[in-house]
Amino acid sequence: MIRIPEPEHTPKGPAYEGRLLDHPDEEVVDQGASFDLRTLVSRRAVLGLVGAGIGTVTLAACTPAGSQATTGTSTATAAATTPGATTTATLPGAEIPDETAGPYPGDGSNGPDVLEESGIIRSDIRQSLDGGTTAEGVPLTFSFTITDMANGDVPFEGVAVYAWHCDAQGRYSMYSEGIENETYLRGVQVADATGTVSFTSIFPACYSGRWPHIHFEVYPDAASITDTANVIATSQMALPQAACDAVYADAAYSGSVQNLAGVTLETDNVFGEDGGALQLATVSGDTSSGYLASLTVRVDTTTEPTGGGVPEGGGQGGPGAPDGGQGGPGAPGN
Repeated sequence: MIRIPEPEHTPKGPAYEGRLLDHPDEEVVDQGASFDLRTLVSRRAVLGLVGAGIGTVTLAACTPAGSQATTGTSTATAAATTPGATTTATLPGAEIPDETAGPYPGDGSNGPDVLEESGIIRSDIRQSLDGGTTAEGVPLTFSFTITDMANGDVPFEGVAVYAWHCDAQGRYSMYSEGIENETYLRGVQVADATGTVSFTSIFPACYSGRWPHIHFEVYPDAASITDTANVIATSQMALPQAACDAVYADAAYSGSVQNLAGVTLETDNVFGEDGGALQLATVSGDTSSGYLASLTVRVDTTTEPTGGGVPEGGGQGGPGAPDGGQGGPGAPGN
């Protein structure tokens, strides 16, 4: 029989392991996430409570003050990031939606292939691989935490994530006029034991017809990145409006304010189906110190990937200036 922990009676009120209960009228297991974090309930106790049908103890993820939370989440069990411990983390309510890779993937599916280049596995993606141009803009560090839905949403350690996005002028390296020989704002990272990859970059512009976003592909491992047939998920991260509004006040992002005013998450042709509920990043920071963006990505390897590829009407031309002045075929909406 599983025994529910009994509170201790102290002169100051009910307590457990010397800690006063946040909700004296409730049982120990119902004190909330803050109390759970302080008491560090053991894995054995948590599993015992789940097995007894009492419910799980939610250990809430810690996010920076002022962060903008995503929507469309549900509670599901995820493996702990600390050996010997376990948590119940808040995860998105479904698998990451499959999306187009757009006409500027640089993965060999539409012309140039950066994934064959030496040095593409890197965390800082601001500079071209050959030591050429460095993209300038408001600093952004963004991360993806990948979970393996087919195995109970454990961290998907070892998967390789290729990420790419436009620069502060709305241009894509390898495609847009004048930067066809640049490879900045493209890179691959391999997920660590927590399933996380992180990139040092700049905040992307908003070009005509699209909500600000970052593209990414998930591969089974680093050895698989040279063939897009190996991709197990293709999607996009959306950036919250509050951060975009602040960044686009910078003169380096000329045209982005106007372009952002012409699109919403609900009208965007990628995020519009659900307003980006499963793809909207959690963001904190400011224009002075830079921004941090994160997204939890659930990948189900038992389903057939339907994303990737070049959208109908897509071409080789990049969007060019964010006002659309140099936009190539298919520039809006990718």
